[in-house]
Amino acid sequence: MTLNRQWLLAARPDGTIGPQNFTYAETDAPEIGASENGAEEVLVKNLMLSFDPTQRNWMVDRPGYLPPVEIGAPMRAGSVSQVIASNHPDFAAGELVQTTGCWQDYAIVTPGKGPTGVNKLPPGVSPEMMLSILGITGMTAYFGLLDIGLPKAGETVLVSGAAGATGSIVGQIAKLKGCRVVGIAGGEEKCKWLMEEAGFDAVIDYKAEDVSAQIAHHCPDKWDIFFDNVGGDILEAALNHINLYGRVVLCGAISGYNATKPEPGPNNLMTLVTNRGRMQGFIILDFLPRAMEAIEHLMGWVASGDIVYKVDMAEGFENIPNTIQRLYTGQNFGKQLLKIADPE
Repeated sequence: MTLNRQWLLAARPDGTIGPQNFTYAETDAPEIGASENGAEEVLVKNLMLSFDPTQRNWMVDRPGYLPPVEIGAPMRAGSVSQVIASNHPDFAAGELVQTTGCWQDYAIVTPGKGPTGVNKLPPGVSPEMMLSILGITGMTAYFGLLDIGLPKAGETVLVSGAAGATGSIVGQIAKLKGCRVVGIAGGEEKCKWLMEEAGFDAVIDYKAEDVSAQIAHHCPDKWDIFFDNVGGDILEAALNHINLYGRVVLCGAISGYNATKPEPGPNNLMTLVTNRGRMQGFIILDFLPRAMEAIEHLMGWVASGDIVYKVDMAEGFENIPNTIQRLYTGQNFGKQLLKIADPE
């Protein structure tokens, strides 16, 4: 039998997640046709894994947009995989596919099922592109900004987590739509990249500067859209500078993901009332029926050089637990991925 390595969820998170939350296991690789749906099953080998802040939410035993990962089950993750064997007429051995998989070498997937289905990689698209700019990350930026934020030329867009996989794309799309873009990021290297490579108009280093004061400086006419990936104190600082009819796009709140007790919310929400503002969250799964719309636009912008993206690539199955920890400590720079294997 073929060995199937796994990383299983061993404990619910309490504070910062890391290797202590997972346990390594080995089992035999599954075989297609062993279930009642065997006629449509596809056996895949995982080649690359995506790491996303929302994975911590999947580890917590509470209601969410997806069921929590069970203790003792392989950890859920986006992946690019290679088809090893197939009982489905639309998928052949050797093809590369994107799906929502798990931290293991092999898995059985069924096209048309699961959070994101099973999708063939378009011609010329690499696994890292499919899991970053053309995957959930890019689509989150695209639909979150354009459908929830509704940017208009001449407006000012403020982005937290701006050097992250989603935030950096949000800012660049906003520039393409004629907006002025101010980013909030941590550290000189990230801020420099946003200015010199991603084309932001201004960047605030939250590790070295007073965020509220710098927002006031860089947004003298206040901001019209705040795309928030961070929450907490950053959200509170931003709300002090909302423009009339401003829109807050709530994408995430990574600043509080590792908190051991609920953190207090912003104490200035009345600014939304006095400025007739709007604050709205969203889940990218709701937009997946329109995925090709986003992919076509994003592919075009990348091909033309109008959008750049950054990937932080780790390697080695043994490094999976340490890699996810990077998301919550600010160590990653760009989209965090991990390569398990090359295509056969």
